[in-house]
Amino acid sequence: MKRMLMLVMVLVMMAGQAWAADTKIGYLDMQQVLNMSEAGKAAKDQLQEKLKKYQDQINLKQADLQKLKNDLEKQGMALNESARAAKEKDYQQKLKDFQRFTKDAEEDLQARDAEFTKKILETLEKIVQEFGKKNGFSMIFDARAAGMLYADKTTDLTADILKSLNAAKGKN
Repeated sequence: MKRMLMLVMVLVMMAGQAWAADTKIGYLDMQQVLNMSEAGKAAKDQLQEKLKKYQDQINLKQADLQKLKNDLEKQGMALNESARAAKEKDYQQKLKDFQRFTKDAEEDLQARDAEFTKKILETLEKIVQEFGKKNGFSMIFDARAAGMLYADKTTDLTADILKSLNAAKGKN
């Protein structure tokens, strides 16, 4: 994909001044738009809120595990073999539950992040296409994905696209 993109860029440069005069090219920093947009900030806030809830639950579960472990260490020698084995089994089960919970929480947060990002990108794609058509652009690139090493700042459309995305969020 990158080779194809580089080939297109080389062809654009080699096509000559007459064609270049009719060609309007711009770029944007998609990551910056995602991070700085109102939709991106709202998604980040929701993820942080969910993360805090998970972290509170994890802290409680960790404290319970530590208490169980301490009790087992303190009472271990005083307990008979079957009572000690039962406490160790209980501890191991709670440890597995804790590990499963943390893994599930991490997967849930990643899935939510992907879902939020997908929604924003779908809207962003429409906005970039509309912006490009409205303003006569032949091509608009994502600066990071295109592997752009240099571009004149006058062709940076990030701020304009960000404004359009924020305006579109207000309409929804």
